[in-house]
Amino acid sequence: MGEDTRTDAGRAPRRAPRVLALVLAVLVGVLLGAGVFTFAYAEGLSYLSSDPAACVNCHIMNEQYDGWIKGPHKDVATCNDCHVPHALLSKYVAKARNGWHHSSAFTLQDFDEPIRIKPVNAAVLEHNCRTCHRELVADISGHYGSDEEGPACTHCHRDVGHGPSR
Repeated sequence: MGEDTRTDAGRAPRRAPRVLALVLAVLVGVLLGAGVFTFAYAEGLSYLSSDPAACVNCHIMNEQYDGWIKGPHKDVATCNDCHVPHALLSKYVAKARNGWHHSSAFTLQDFDEPIRIKPVNAAVLEHNCRTCHRELVADISGHYGSDEEGPACTHCHRDVGHGPSR
């Protein structure tokens, strides 16, 4: 027997849930498709690597990348070594947070020029500087009471990671 599609007064038609499910499926498909397209177009997988070339997927980072190529850290440190935490979980949490902020800022054209490091990222950078150069900065840090106190490394060494600024 066929499905009853008649409607009586006070009884909702049976096609409405199917139409709603179809509309919902199409909407989810469009959103998922747009997300996959955007992730692929923006070379999203490259950001999961440690390759510094991923940082220049966005043209706004060209000057920083060129400075790093010419700077003293090129042979010993990548962008991730300085700019993200080293612990596995916090590294990818930071990459996801930064990826979200970067993609929204570049999409909406809502960023400072020249670009500026955010306070949370500056703290990561400072920690990584002091960790890699612990022996070098031990005497300086000792004057301030702990390894995390005292002037920021970038106070005196502003250009060390990206070469001379203009």
